[in-house]
Amino acid sequence: MRRLMLIGLGLAVMSGVTLSLTGCIVVAPRPYGARVWVPAYYAPSGIYVSGHWRS
Repeated sequence: MRRLMLIGLGLAVMSGVTLSLTGCIVVAPRPYGARVWVPAYYAPSGIYVSGHWRS
């Protein structure tokens, strides 16, 4: 039972981390423009927006 709870807790933590980092773009402040990768996502109207570079 303890092992099952530990596995469940591990899965919950891993899925929480995955969901919290999905679509997260982190760029350190720089004096010049930086190009970042924007992952693909579904827009609110259901339109699929493919991944692209944004400067």
